[in-house]
Amino acid sequence: MATNPFQFIQEVRSEVSKVVWPTRREVTTTTIMVFVMATLTAAFFFVVDLLIREGLAWIVGMAS
Repeated sequence: MATNPFQFIQEVRSEVSKVVWPTRREVTTTTIMVFVMATLTAAFFFVVDLLIREGLAWIVGMAS
């Protein structure tokens, strides 16, 4: 079922009017949370990588 462009634009405007846009405070808080979680995740994987690297170095050192 094809709709004409005018009807389509009306439907898009109707749907966009239903969107609840976040406030500046919500955007700022969410952005800070994303940066904190990304930093914690990076630190976690850094520590895991360090432990694996040291463990493998120890195993290779024991074998030689």
